Amino acid sequence: MEHTNEDNPSIHRVHQGDTKIILIGTAHVSRDSAQLVTDTIEAETPDTVCVELCPTRLSAIRDTDRWRNMDIIKIIKEKKSLMLFMNLLLASFQKKIADKFDIRPGQEMVNAIEAAEKIDAEVVPADRDIQITLSRVWRGMGMWAKIKLLTSMVFSFGSANDIQEADIEKMKQEDILQTLLADVKKFHPIIEQVLIDERDQYLAQRIGSAEGNCIVAVVGAAHVPGIKKYLASGNARSLSSLNQVPPPGSLGKILKWLIPGLILVLFAVGFAMEGKDAGTDMIWIWLAANGIFAGLGAVLALAHPYTIISAVLAAPLTSLNPMIAAGWVAGMVEALARKPKVRDLEAIPKDIVSFKGFWRNNVTRILLVVIFTNLGSSIGTMTAVPLMLKLLG
Repeated sequence: MEHTNEDNPSIHRVHQGDTKIILIGTAHVSRDSAQLVTDTIEAETPDTVCVELCPTRLSAIRDTDRWRNMDIIKIIKEKKSLMLFMNLLLASFQKKIADKFDIRPGQEMVNAIEAAEKIDAEVVPADRDIQITLSRVWRGMGMWAKIKLLTSMVFSFGSANDIQEADIEKMKQEDILQTLLADVKKFHPIIEQVLIDERDQYLAQRIGSAEGNCIVAVVGAAHVPGIKKYLASGNARSLSSLNQVPPPGSLGKILKWLIPGLILVLFAVGFAMEGKDAGTDMIWIWLAANGIFAGLGAVLALAHPYTIISAVLAAPLTSLNPMIAAGWVAGMVEALARKPKVRDLEAIPKDIVSFKGFWRNNVTRILLVVIFTNLGSSIGTMTAVPLMLKLLG
């Protein structure tokens, strides 16, 4: 296998037998990268163009009305609210930068698709599904790391306004997810492993198995070294193993049932050892702490009054039921009380570029209701337990 860089520092040529693979390392918000993609595909006329997109994101680029098909109630039922929220933060970060420099987000991928279609080349979505990638990151983290991850994404959301055009060159050396999670990846190696190394292997497998004698692959510049390494060695893991979402950790499963069980035992001990008054006081502490903090979470999300009431009433019960969460109940009520309209779905790309927009849009506000209510309920549980234990003293 031979590697050369004859045309441009961003173009890397790899030969596998009779197959020529041309890797174009791009920045996802660079005007120059977008033009380079078009020029290269027109000059090389490849049989296949591989793009750093999963099938879902490829469909999203081709279907600009995709938001109209979102079923927010289904997303809540399938417990995907947090993953969607993280996806929207990522999309927002990229869109804010692109808007600042007057370029469409992922323009290089759009150019690749359009140039491929002009020459009747096959377009192959070569990246792993973003939901699987985020889920693998999430499942590989402890609770504290997850909090830092979400915090980093939220703060990076605001920092996009400070990026200057000169910084785009630096971003060519990083995946867009790397840039967004720059702070948290310092403390957790799984970020680098899942976001970069695993996707390098996935992309290498997909590109290496693409049909044709000439293949152009449009990928983020950060992935080029890894793709070249795995194409040369042939040691990349199988796609099936890279697509697996690890099951929840055994500790998480145990705690999900153990904590509610211990709380029920605590109620029983309170009645048995301290009498009816103490046991009753424990119940009131539990009801108040869970209900108040869950309700405050819904208030912070600017939820409908009915939603706030449902959060207050549901939290004390859902905190004792491992199969359901207060945020899911509140999210469903919010979705029914303020049913998103077509204009809300259409406005998502515009609204997610600002904090105000997240609260204004009926769809994204539902996600905030789910997240904040669940967070409030968790805080309520952590507040109630020590207060209940004091009554046993």
